[in-house]
Amino acid sequence: MRRRGRTAIGRGALREEQVQTFVHDNVRAGLLAPQELYDEVARAVREELPWRQESETARSWISAAQSAWASDAESWPAVTDYSRLQSAFTKLEVGGVAVLQACEDHWAAAAVLRSRPDVRGVAWFLPSDVWHAISAGMLEVNLWHGSGANVAPGDELLVWVESVLVGCGLPAHFDEGRIEVSARWQRHP
Repeated sequence: MRRRGRTAIGRGALREEQVQTFVHDNVRAGLLAPQELYDEVARAVREELPWRQESETARSWISAAQSAWASDAESWPAVTDYSRLQSAFTKLEVGGVAVLQACEDHWAAAAVLRSRPDVRGVAWFLPSDVWHAISAGMLEVNLWHGSGANVAPGDELLVWVESVLVGCGLPAHFDEGRIEVSARWQRHP
């Protein structure tokens, strides 16, 4: 009986840690407006931690994550990988590749191709890819031709996109269907 109690407590602590990581990543990603961020965190608390007070926990954890982010950012250089990514994305857009940062899913990328037949291609990644770049320093980017076909090694479009990324100081290579960009998502608060 005692052992089960420890397991349940352990699972509760693990759930809290997972929700706090979710809060941390969403704050640092900077992809959500303040109310959207609060709503997402409150939902996570409600669904994963029903024993906690939803509103108070959400506000407290968001505030703590924002303070930690601001503190960490004080030691970052003025130009971060995030800055270099934004520069590369601008160059890709100018070169005819639509860039969807933290899009909802592959259907969103397909919709852009349907609505913009003039583009050479679309580069896109999900919020979870941003979170991976926050924690592991690697952003995985999908790249499709304007036709919707995946790029393949040696494709002119892929070679050009990789050269833009590398030219902006971001090591990148194609692996298993995605471009792996060595970049830490260090967006200044």
